This record gives sequence, structure tokens and C-alpha cells, in this order.
Amino acid sequence: MWALIVLVLCLGAPAAALELDAGRLVDLTHPFDADTVYWPTARHFSLEPVARGVTAGGWWYAANDFCAAEHGGTHLDAPIHFAEGRWTADQVPLDRLVGPAVVVDLTAKADRDRDALVLPADLAAFEAGGRIPDGAIVLIHTGWDRYWTDHARYLGSATPGDVAHLHFPGLGGEAAAWLTTARHVRAVGIDTASIDRGASHDFRAHRALTNANVPIFENLTGLEMLPPRGAVFLGLPMKIGGGSGAPLRAVALLP
Repeated sequence: MWALIVLVLCLGAPAAALELDAGRLVDLTHPFDADTVYWPTARHFSLEPVARGVTAGGWWYAANDFCAAEHGGTHLDAPIHFAEGRWTADQVPLDRLVGPAVVVDLTAKADRDRDALVLPADLAAFEAGGRIPDGAIVLIHTGWDRYWTDHARYLGSATPGDVAHLHFPGLGGEAAAWLTTARHVRAVGIDTASIDRGASHDFRAHRALTNANVPIFENLTGLEMLPPRGAVFLGLPMKIGGGSGAPLRAVALLP
């Protein structure tokens, strides 16, 4: 039955075939508010109340305006972000945003080295427990989301505009290229501010993935609640026409 759910989600069968009660939904999304982490050079999230109270007619009414950069909080990097001519946020096909998830655990390595990278050897070690299926969504669990409320620890620097002193784990460029060519992954996500580690100056993982039209999900949370294999990931971004990225609501369906 679980295989049916995966098949339905990945191939777009009628909604009536879904058996959501058989699984458990896990929210993998940080809230968007005044404390949301953004890239040091990006505009942060703001919420401006427009109305909040009882109207003259006697009913409650609330509304707000919001403003933020595309790349901050839990969000999508569309392939156009680092690759000319690739998909924009609104062009990413739905079947690249939903699929079977594998979770690569980098927590021990990240605890020893805040600049740790997922290397091909780490992926080979993961596959000792089973091959990463073609078309999987690969999620990298570093455990870095536990520093979310401490911007200096989460990013390496809390100084606005400072991109020279960032430190957090990421995906190595060679491993990213291997995922696109050897496993043809449909998307990759991570629980840090960037798929490249903070100290990167050449963004090799971004470039390898986006040139292959592979969407990227950043600033995920709660990956420790997912098994290494068996969950289904759903990452649905705001459909911004021509966008290089977008705020994302990411969830996982567990068996």
C-alpha cells in the first residue's frame, strides 16, 4: 500500500487514490517571521498589518502585506539561480518537487567540522545500505537547524552584508555532479542556508545541480524525523513568474 502512495504522488494519479491516513505528515519548514534567516545581503522578511479587528459591520477581519527576498527561510532555488536558460520558479515541473526521499546523515561529520562537505565517499558509504534510486529527492541532514535562532552560529556571521566569514556544512561539487549524472536525482535539499558550504567561493554544488535543471531546497528543518529511506518529500514553492527562487512549504509523508 505504501508503494501505491509513493507511485500516486510521483506519477500524479487521481487524488482519490491517496491514502494519507495511512501515513504521517511531518513539517520540514521554518516559519517566516522577523527572526527568519536570510542571506546576509538579502532583504529580510517583513509583515505589515493592514487590518486587524472588528469591522463596522460587526465581523472580524485581518489582512497583512508582506515583503521578502526570494532566497531566505525555507525556500526553493530554481535552476535559473545559477544556470542561464534553466527553469525559473514557475517552470519547475511538479514531478520534480515531489518524490521518494533519501536522507543522507552528515551530522557526525558536521559536528567535527562546521565546514564539512558531503563527498563521493559519503554517498558511497550511504549506498552500502542500499542504492540511491534514480529520481530520488536527496535530503542532506546536517543537524544545523538546531542553530536556527542563533544567526551567528547558523551562518557563521550575523553581520549584515558579511559573506566573507560564513561557516556551515554543505554538498561538495563532485558529489553534486555525481548525483545528477549517476543517479539522475530529481531534487536535492539541505538543512543549512545553502547547498554549498558557507566558506565556498565558487558554488560548485549550485552550479552542478542547476545546470542539470535540478531544483534545490534550502533551510529545511526536522530531517531527523525522517528515515534514511521510505518517506515521500513534497516541496511546493510560491509560483513566482520568472523567479530565481521562492518561499517553500516543505513536508514529508512517512509510512
